[in-house]
Amino acid sequence: MLLKDKIKEYQGSTIQHGPYNDRIYLMRLADHASADFPRQLISLAETKGYAKIFAKVPKDASADFMQVGFEKEAEIPGFFTGRTSALFMGYYLNNARKQEDDVARLENILHIAEDKQKTAVPPPDSRFRLRQCLEGDVSEMAAIYDQTFASYPFPIHEPAYLLETMQTHVAYFGAEIDGKLAALASAEMDREAANVEMTDFATLPEQAGNNLSLHLLHRMEKAMLEQNISTAYTIARAASPAMNITFARAGYIFAGRLKNNTNISGSIESMNVWYKSIY
Repeated sequence: MLLKDKIKEYQGSTIQHGPYNDRIYLMRLADHASADFPRQLISLAETKGYAKIFAKVPKDASADFMQVGFEKEAEIPGFFTGRTSALFMGYYLNNARKQEDDVARLENILHIAEDKQKTAVPPPDSRFRLRQCLEGDVSEMAAIYDQTFASYPFPIHEPAYLLETMQTHVAYFGAEIDGKLAALASAEMDREAANVEMTDFATLPEQAGNNLSLHLLHRMEKAMLEQNISTAYTIARAASPAMNITFARAGYIFAGRLKNNTNISGSIESMNVWYKSIY
C-alpha cells in the first residue's frame, strides 16, 4: 500500500506530493514567488517521476504558469477574499494522464446535475440531528470514512488526522440518528483568503436517499457565514452523480473539470469544481 502524499513547504509555497496521487499539488502559492517557480515545480515533478502537477493559483500570478505549459482547468471568481479569482491549473508530464477514458459519461453526469439546479429541496427528516462534530467523535468518524472510501487523497480514516485538522482549520459536521453518526461532511477553512472547501462527504449506505449531504451542506454554509467566509467551493468526483447533483441543487456553479486528478475510491479520477458566493 502506498503511503499518503506529504504536505511540505517548498520555496515558501505549500505543496502536497507523493506517489499516492502521482502528482504535485500546489496548495498555496507564496505571495512573492519567483517567476521561475513553475519551472521549479516541473523540475521537481520530473525528478520524482510524477505524471501531473495540479496548481491552485491567483489569477494575477497565472501568466508565469501558462508560459511554461500549465493549462487552466477551472476558475473560481472571488476565491481570494471575495476579490481575486483562482485558477486551478494542470501540467501533464505523462500524456496518458491527460486522457480521460469516459468523457461522454462525465459530461452526461454534469448535464444531469445542471438540470437539477432548480429542483426543490425537501425539508430535513426530523429523525436526524445535524450538528458540528466534537473531538470525542473522531474514532466514529474515522470508521465511517474507512467504510466509505477505498482510497482518499488525505488520511481521513485516521482519528489522529481528524483531531489535528479539527483543532486547526477544519469544521466537521454530522447527521446523527439514535445517538450514532450516519453522515459526515467537512468545511476546510482558509480564513485569511475567506474561502472554504466543502468536502469529505460520506453517508452510510443504509441512510442513502435522505438528502443528508445536501442538508449538511446548508448547515455548513450557515456556520461559514458566521466565520466571515465569502466563497464556498468543492472538488467533487466527476463520476459521482449524487455529489454533483447535491452541489447543483444547493446553487453552486460549475467551474471546470480537473482531469485524472485525485486518488479516490480506489483509483485516479477526474474531479469537478463547483463554487458559490455565500455572503
